[in-house]
Amino acid sequence: MNNLKAIKRENTSTGSNNKLRSDGFIPAVLYGGKDANQNISIQIKEIKNLINSDTFLSKVLEIDIDGKKEKVIPRDVAYNVVSEEPIHIDFMRIVSGKKIILEIPVKFINHPDSPGLKRGGVLNIVRRKVELRCPAENIPDEIIVDLAGTDIGTSIKISSIKLPDNVIPTITDRDFVVATVAAPTVIKEPEKPAEETSAEGAEGEAPAEGAEAAAKDGDGAKKDDKAKEGTDKKPDDKKPAEKKPAEKK
Repeated sequence: MNNLKAIKRENTSTGSNNKLRSDGFIPAVLYGGKDANQNISIQIKEIKNLINSDTFLSKVLEIDIDGKKEKVIPRDVAYNVVSEEPIHIDFMRIVSGKKIILEIPVKFINHPDSPGLKRGGVLNIVRRKVELRCPAENIPDEIIVDLAGTDIGTSIKISSIKLPDNVIPTITDRDFVVATVAAPTVIKEPEKPAEETSAEGAEGEAPAEGAEAAAKDGDGAKKDDKAKEGTDKKPDDKKPAEKKPAEKK
């Protein structure tokens, strides 16, 4: 149990509370039981780590006010909207014999001992906190869920979880599920299509030997045809020689 020292706070004005915060204190109020409400303040450094924990609002604390110790439980924390720093806390006195309704966080243990998780299963958490009705003197810090032996398809219900004595869920009309061990979800990637030879690659390929030879033969035939055309041509007919007239003597 955590022990905190608190100081009585006589002045509750806004200016006084702001000065307390600048001096490293958080204004708070203590209520519940037969005693009157009491204004107090607590050093930030003493409680800041507790405030940041998941179990703060279900944790039993002991506050020492001028030598008088009281068991309390935090019920609310106010935060600055800009800095998100805690600026006020409400504490409730724990009165023996009374029952308190609290949201208790769930803690899962023995993950390596779960056959389902070993085979790739997924722990699907349905409720991270469970609302319980607890005796003031027997408030658990957390609910422990043992995953040892759980396989794929297992549903962990509230009835299978061991709770402290006289601690019962506020939901009593059904056996609700806290978590399940689900089958793995595998996303199959689409198969890539077979690589096809590009048109450019086909054009760039060397022609087959037969085709190359045929092409050469064709070119040679064309050249031969041209040569033949040159030899088959008949020479132009020669004109008869003109006779010169005989000279007169």
